[in-house]
Amino acid sequence: MAGSIIHRKRRKLKSEINVVPYIDVMLVLLIIFMVTAPLLTLSVDVKLPSSEARATQERTDPVIVIAYPDGSLGLQLPGDGRPRVIDAAQMEGMLAPIRDQQGNDFRVMVAAQGDAPYQTVLDAMDVLRRAKVSNVSLMTNAGGDAR
Repeated sequence: MAGSIIHRKRRKLKSEINVVPYIDVMLVLLIIFMVTAPLLTLSVDVKLPSSEARATQERTDPVIVIAYPDGSLGLQLPGDGRPRVIDAAQMEGMLAPIRDQQGNDFRVMVAAQGDAPYQTVLDAMDVLRRAKVSNVSLMTNAGGDAR
């Protein structure tokens, strides 16, 4: 049997990565995170105050101060159809008695036409400060010609 040739089978090397251990580790980590995530949420019990206040039925319309692009100021009182153009001293003189009469319910809204400079709005706010008006809010997008 010297002439018989023994053929050995050579094993070929695999160039693939065995991902089974990685999948096992990933599943274990997933289970750990799923169990611990609900335990990590912190919560604070908040007791909100309760109120039995109702909205007032008699809401008066606010006084509207309008700043125009040319630097002039307008004043629209409740019940007026259109605003009237007045100067700062007249506005201060007209707002003081109304503020004294209405007290804390006195509301003033400051509006400006589209291209009015912001300095005019600041001037209107300064007039309101001198008239001791404290409940002031700014209107946005007050466009159009209200004169």
